[in-house]
Amino acid sequence: MIKVCHLFIYPIKACQTIAINEAVVTLKGLAGDRQFMWIDSTGQFVTQRTYPQLAQVQVQQLGKTLKLSVETGEIQPLELEPTLTGRAIPVKIWRDDTVAIDQGDQVAEWLKNALKLEETFRLVQQSPDYPRLVDPNYAVKSDNHVSFADGYPCLLTNTASLDDLNRRLAENYSDSQQQISMNRFRPNIVIESDQPFIEDSWKSILIGEVYFDLVKPCSRCIVTTTDHKSGERNELKEPLKTLATFRQQPRGVMFGFNTIPRNTGKIQVGDCIEVVETQ
Repeated sequence: MIKVCHLFIYPIKACQTIAINEAVVTLKGLAGDRQFMWIDSTGQFVTQRTYPQLAQVQVQQLGKTLKLSVETGEIQPLELEPTLTGRAIPVKIWRDDTVAIDQGDQVAEWLKNALKLEETFRLVQQSPDYPRLVDPNYAVKSDNHVSFADGYPCLLTNTASLDDLNRRLAENYSDSQQQISMNRFRPNIVIESDQPFIEDSWKSILIGEVYFDLVKPCSRCIVTTTDHKSGERNELKEPLKTLATFRQQPRGVMFGFNTIPRNTGKIQVGDCIEVVETQ
């Protein structure tokens, strides 16, 4: 039996995750996922690809408030009351130009001091007035929307796939330092199975009340080599180096599957996976 074993949201893109037991699925992803992101002075989105230390920023949800902190303890946590009435500014995420709502000077200065950055990054919230479309090459419907996630509403990964990768890492290295956890891949839905990469064969599935279409394998990048506690890169470029030896495909090194929900509803840890259609 294949079932959901973990659910995660990332309120602020590039920052740490929040594990949840139950999720409300909206048409653009799990509620609360990647509604915020950091931008530079030009409006360009900022991620761990260029600033791996963002992985150190912890995020908690306290009702409608976000609490930001870092483990070093050198700076006090910041409680932020998100606003949709702030300054609307043009932003760019990948190839998408859109408009987002600035969250103010206080959180911008907090991040600069917390991570000892030379540049000031602004925190912005996605505006409901400017929906962002899924790549039309993979969208199921012309009006499929997405949050500030890289490109698709939800990312699904498989524990058996991670076990297979960690087994290969163990064969390549004598110590256990290269063993990794699932958070390196930043999934929303983690399924528990005994069949590595079985998700490659699925076209649509049912979880709880929600149907999901699996539209594209997820191409992995340097973010997978970042330790989410220290914010440091792996010098050996693992696990990406090993993953490339057996998961290299024409569009990249693949791990996990990008999915699009067909309907809204609730899913929870323990839900069984019903395969509706295979590839």
